[in-house]
Amino acid sequence: MVNPSPSAIRHFGSSVAGLAILSLFWAKSAIADTLPDALTRVYQNNPQLNAQRAQLRITDENVPQALSGYRPQLSAGLMTGIIGVNNGLPDASSQSATLRPWMAGVTLTQPLFNGFKTGNSVLQAESQVLAGRQALRLVEQSVFVAAVTAYMAVVADQALVEAQRANVTFLRENLTSTRKAHEAGQVTPTDVAQSEARFNRGLSDQNAAEVALASDQATYRQIVGVAPGHLTSAEPVDRLLPKTREEALALGRREHPAVVGAMHDVDTAQAAIKVAEAALYPTLNAQGSVSRSVQTDTTLGTTSTDQASVVANATVPLYDGGLAASQIRQAKEALAQSRLVLDQVRVQIEAAITTAWATNEGAKIAIRAAEAEVRAATLALAGVRREHDLGQRTTLDVLNAQQDLMSARGRLIAAQRDRVVASYTLAAALGRLDHRRLGLSTPDYEPQTHYQQVRDAWHGLRTPDGR
Repeated sequence: MVNPSPSAIRHFGSSVAGLAILSLFWAKSAIADTLPDALTRVYQNNPQLNAQRAQLRITDENVPQALSGYRPQLSAGLMTGIIGVNNGLPDASSQSATLRPWMAGVTLTQPLFNGFKTGNSVLQAESQVLAGRQALRLVEQSVFVAAVTAYMAVVADQALVEAQRANVTFLRENLTSTRKAHEAGQVTPTDVAQSEARFNRGLSDQNAAEVALASDQATYRQIVGVAPGHLTSAEPVDRLLPKTREEALALGRREHPAVVGAMHDVDTAQAAIKVAEAALYPTLNAQGSVSRSVQTDTTLGTTSTDQASVVANATVPLYDGGLAASQIRQAKEALAQSRLVLDQVRVQIEAAITTAWATNEGAKIAIRAAEAEVRAATLALAGVRREHDLGQRTTLDVLNAQQDLMSARGRLIAAQRDRVVASYTLAAALGRLDHRRLGLSTPDYEPQTHYQQVRDAWHGLRTPDGR
């Protein structure tokens, strides 16, 4: 039987105390990042989120484009050229001339009636903007969940690496004491081999934990935009969650951006039918024009003509080969499809909420079970150590008990990580995971600001940010 040195036993006790601290994820550091800090960086700098904001600004421009149908159209025209003329005369002679006529004019066209197409196009564009805002909310939620997952993966990996390092330190000291005992003839080569095997297993576990940490740090940097420092622990976001699953389902049906966005898609499809039906109505425009034409042919009685006119132009469609009818039928099918998609989205959200709710509740149970396992494994290890001191247990028994405690600590770390991620995932499934509810310390990105800046713009090529 191997008797570890007193220093190894003392270090073993200190490692157990250290693991108890690591299991709570409290890492003391002069400079430490928090989860709200990471989410703030994501909200401000994440490329996927910024790209979706740009997409919404693109969608905003559909509204002024639709509103242009109410506004007059002004155009100017200029025609000029060179004409060579060779006229034959009765006396068999000829007369040649080079003419340079030109004409300039300005035309103003004001639409008066186009079958309500402009009004319905504006409604369609506004519904697209509202749907785009919900798409932005959806991307914000998905990015936040990805950031929380990456953050907690790094936190768990950091705790596990520290635990594995403490474990390797103990196993190294235990192997040293076992070799000394073998040299003194107190143990057999089998005891040394067991200690060596457990030590190398500890090195392998430490290496695996460090590799996982490096991989998760790379994922964190990809999502958050900066390399992680020593991250502090995070709490579940239970304050955003309802008390019952039925309440959660009701919230999801009402607030989730995918559902709200699909409802706006239905409105868009309804307006599209009215836009297509406009092709069946007559159109009426008022047109005013002024022009001047100049002739350089000296044989004419006049050399210039000035014109000004105001006319009304009405067009009544009679038959277009079936184009308008096909477009109307197509728009009606698109409306039916959008309603089916809305039903599908509602079912998907309900399924996502049910799954997220069960996962979150399961994570709570897993934490309680892991904490109980750690307490029992700690007591078991203490008992095995006392029995080892009395000569009733072998070194392998101590190593096995310590390994059981390490495994329990690892499961507790994973359970605490999963609990935080599950709570944020459930909040996203409800449609409640946004920067305002999270209370992030960051200026808001207000989609309506850009919308108001461009909605009634009659001219200008620069975007509101100066591009």
